[in-house]
Amino acid sequence: MNSLERVRNVIAGKPVDHLPAQPMLMMFAAKHAGIEFIDYTKDGRLMAECQLRVAEDYGIDCLLTCSDPAREVIDIAGEGSIDWFSDQGPAINEERAALTDKSLLKTFKVPDPTGGGRMHDRIKGIEIMYEHVRGEMSIVGWIEGPLALAAELRGINNIMFDLISDAPFVDDLLDFCAEAAIAYATPQIEAGADTIGMSDAAASVIGPKLYERFLQPRQKRVLAAIKEKHHDAITRLHMCGNTDVLIPKMSELPVDIFELDFPADLENARGKLGPDKIISGNVSTVYDLLEGPPERVYESARRCHLISGKKHIVNSGCEVSPLTPPENLRALVRYSRENQP
Repeated sequence: MNSLERVRNVIAGKPVDHLPAQPMLMMFAAKHAGIEFIDYTKDGRLMAECQLRVAEDYGIDCLLTCSDPAREVIDIAGEGSIDWFSDQGPAINEERAALTDKSLLKTFKVPDPTGGGRMHDRIKGIEIMYEHVRGEMSIVGWIEGPLALAAELRGINNIMFDLISDAPFVDDLLDFCAEAAIAYATPQIEAGADTIGMSDAAASVIGPKLYERFLQPRQKRVLAAIKEKHHDAITRLHMCGNTDVLIPKMSELPVDIFELDFPADLENARGKLGPDKIISGNVSTVYDLLEGPPERVYESARRCHLISGKKHIVNSGCEVSPLTPPENLRALVRYSRENQP
């Protein structure tokens, strides 16, 4: 059974040889291949090479194209708000946020993801990955969620104030960001991605009322549009931090894989999501993977599996640190290889 079949069978509740393992590897993958992460983020060919190598060497069940928060931002608004570093990804400088002047939103256009920019670079990476695996391994494309992209364009502190003080602007910005996400998903799927991951990292700090009012409807719009156009596409949602109070509304989203960070209460999530939703993640990237001995990583993976039940994918709660001992990542993957749903 190949890795893509394994993932699809777990989603469908069909038999598999063992649990899939899909840890979130970015900087770890670059370090494993001996490549500076800034080069990984700038060159889809290098990203593909790193992902293929780490997947082969560790026995991982996906190739991940998530890399940094600046792909869409740069193609929408240029590099003026971006800081570049030698061995980490590009970062948003909030003091130079692209939407410091909110009126500029009216001038923004949803970019062409195949127009030669940084969004296109990810698509090129997916094409290279697909040439190598040809449907034998899951390829996870990636889009910024509506609030994530809004925070990257406006600045995280600014958008938090806007949620309280300027609801019409937030509505317009989130609508724009949702359309950008929808536009970016299709060419990634056409290039060979079977899964689209969506990250909305700031969601866990806004609370259930603002989530229900502003963000959840836009997330639903994006995910439903992907499912409507690409019936076989797998959707995967990642929201960093403690999302316990958001789970009831999250459960209404057309999501195949809920990727839960380690601060989330897994028992609460399973109870609210119901038995049929796939839960992935929740193994601590700090206490377990970074700091713990391999035995603790293995037991943490077992805990997550026992709580999640049959609909489970072994995964870290968030991105695996590049400083993580290799034997700890191997322990995580080993749990998946030694256990069935």
